[in-house]
Amino acid sequence: MKRENFWRSTFYWFSHGLIRIWLRLRFRFSVTGAERIPPTGGLILCANHASYLDPPALGCAIPWRIVHFMARNTLYSNPFGRFFFKHAQVIPIDRTRGDLAALRTAIHDLKAGKTIGIFPEGTRSPDGKLQEAKGGIGFLLAKGNVPVLPVYIAGTHQAFPRGASRFRSARISIHIGDPIPPAEVLAVMKDHRDYASVGALVMSRIAALDPALPPVPPEPPRIAAG
Repeated sequence: MKRENFWRSTFYWFSHGLIRIWLRLRFRFSVTGAERIPPTGGLILCANHASYLDPPALGCAIPWRIVHFMARNTLYSNPFGRFFFKHAQVIPIDRTRGDLAALRTAIHDLKAGKTIGIFPEGTRSPDGKLQEAKGGIGFLLAKGNVPVLPVYIAGTHQAFPRGASRFRSARISIHIGDPIPPAEVLAVMKDHRDYASVGALVMSRIAALDPALPPVPPEPPRIAAG
C-alpha cells in the first residue's frame, strides 16, 4: 500500500508541475491569496465551475497539498480515464443518485487531514455565471467539520467554455478567500438538515471573490465612547 501511495503521489506532483507550466505559458495563469491556505489538517476547497479547465487550474493553485477532487464516475468509463483519474487520486461519485459511499470516503479523508476539492454547482455553468449549490454539497460541508476554503476561478469560461472544441485566448486567475471555520458553517443552519443554507453561504463567499466586482471598502475605524 505504501508503495502504491508513493507512485500515486509521484504521478500527482509530476502532472501538477507539467500542467502548471502549460497553464502559465498558454493562459498566463496566476494565483492570489495562496497564503490563506491552511498548511495542515482536513480542508475542503469550494470553487465555481464553468469549464473543464477548472479542476487542473484549481489543483495547480495549491502548491503543497494534494487535492482529492470529487468527480462524476463516468470519467472512469475508458482505460485512459481509469488510469489517469485513479492515479490523480480523484474520488468518483455517482451523480444519478445520492452516493453515500463517495461522501463517506470524502469525510474519512478529511478526518485523515486530506484536502477535498469540490464544485458546489455540480456541473459546468452554461454561461459562466454562478449557479446554486447542489444539496449534497451542503451535507458534506456540514459533516466534514473542517475549514472550507472559497475560491473564485476567473477566465476559464472565456478560455474553454461549455461546448467549445478548442481553447481560446484568455487569462486564467485563481482568487483564494479566507477559510470559513466549521462553527460558521454550522451556525447558518436553521436545523440539522438545512444543508441548502450551507451551500448558499459558500456560494456567496465564492461570488465575493470575483475580481470583476469593485473592491469592498474598508470599515471606518470605531471610536470608543467617552
